[in-house]
Amino acid sequence: MRVLAFSDLHLARNRAADLVAASAEADLVIGAGDYCNARSGLDEAMKMLSGISVPLVLVPGNAESAEELTDAVPEGVHVLHGSGMTIDGLRVFGLGYGVPVTPFGDWSCDMTEAEALELLNRCETADLLIVHSPPKGCGDVTSQGISVGSTAIRDAIERVQPDFVFCGHIHDSWGFRGAIGRTQVANLGPRPNWFEVSL
Repeated sequence: MRVLAFSDLHLARNRAADLVAASAEADLVIGAGDYCNARSGLDEAMKMLSGISVPLVLVPGNAESAEELTDAVPEGVHVLHGSGMTIDGLRVFGLGYGVPVTPFGDWSCDMTEAEALELLNRCETADLLIVHSPPKGCGDVTSQGISVGSTAIRDAIERVQPDFVFCGHIHDSWGFRGAIGRTQVANLGPRPNWFEVSL
């Protein structure tokens, strides 16, 4: 399966156009959160992505709540937050929001490590894990050199051992590729990112 994945669109119209054009070559498109800015512009962001005709799976970022995203997506688009699904035999689980809690204020949709762990414990198996926040120590380094990822997400990766983890959130780590055990981890950013996933 050819998977196109991205994160942190933040209403960038040119980036959305690139993703829509690239999606014509994809079997599945995945978004790892932050489509709008600080809880504003989500409907417009979904319009920008409306040209994607293959299955589209999204998790909320910290810029939009799960409820807001569920209400905004077109029919047929899947939103995962503490939940999973199977698409053409591919097991996918998703968790959105900023983990741990960010310093950005009341607009930011965040969870504590304990809250994230409770939702991640619902995941017994997955081929793909889609999260907005990166795991601790992997694709989570800021421009100040500080590691700000989630221990709960890292623990879930080590327990479930998915083939791939797709994340975003930490803009300074966009483009990161690494591994936790057998699991490939990618901090995506808003450009098209391609992955070949075996079923």
